[in-house]
Amino acid sequence: MHDLLDQFLDWLMLERGLSDNTRGAYAHDLGVFADFLARRGRSSPAEVTRSDILDHLLDQKKAGLATPSLARHLVAIKVFFRYLCNEGFLASNPTDAMESPRLWKILPPTLTVEEVDALLRAPDVSTPRGRRDKAILETFYATGLRVSELSALTVDDVQADAGFVRCVGKGDKERVVPIGRKALDAIAAWMRGGRGEYSRRNPSCRAVFLSRLGLPLDRTVIWRYIRAYAREAGIAKPIHPHTLRHSFATHLLANGASLRTIQEMLGHADISTTQIYTHVDQSRLQAIHRKFHPRA
Repeated sequence: MHDLLDQFLDWLMLERGLSDNTRGAYAHDLGVFADFLARRGRSSPAEVTRSDILDHLLDQKKAGLATPSLARHLVAIKVFFRYLCNEGFLASNPTDAMESPRLWKILPPTLTVEEVDALLRAPDVSTPRGRRDKAILETFYATGLRVSELSALTVDDVQADAGFVRCVGKGDKERVVPIGRKALDAIAAWMRGGRGEYSRRNPSCRAVFLSRLGLPLDRTVIWRYIRAYAREAGIAKPIHPHTLRHSFATHLLANGASLRTIQEMLGHADISTTQIYTHVDQSRLQAIHRKFHPRA
């Protein structure tokens, strides 16, 4: 089983062009699935049944796995078995009749505009680290970048005069995203008052956001910083790596932006991925209707 998993993971990178982060997510989810199958005595994919897959997902749900993570597990399993069938390792696919992972999805967690304002005010901008973290938060909310995309952002990617940033997303696809003046001002403040000091140990590094060692900030470190600032701002909601990204999209939609435009800015290959935000906006409209309509 593990030999086939290794071949599949190599195929993801070589043939599908997926990023290291995506490959790592597939490797983790399928590794957990393989361990579950081993405990059941399944030594090859040909022995795996639909019931095994459903029992694995139920097992993960009982262990506390969130609904989006369950959907991700199911996607990984479905892609793996489709690969095995296409390559001739399996005659039939046990996931063919399974429900679409869209049915497992829930609305993404978002912040209100007031909560975002409180979060953006949390860093102490009198210090270099505070200026850096303020710029990180402002850039996140202004652009809707993924954490990995922001971590990889270079000084050459920020086109302040034109008002956009360039980033490379999933599948090595490059896109251009508009960025607002407040975020650009925060980046400029960090570049003037902190980045030079942080880059002394590694002056050749072109990343915008550096650690004290002059290295690009790791995406997990960025996530920890955001959660810490959320607590400092008094935000009780659970904070996830994509919380500001989801808030960016939701607030754009609520203020009249088209779904297709949001799709372009988020870098979604399929607009169906972006359509989840329409449900968030519908909830807002229903609340307004209930509050103000005389016969609601």
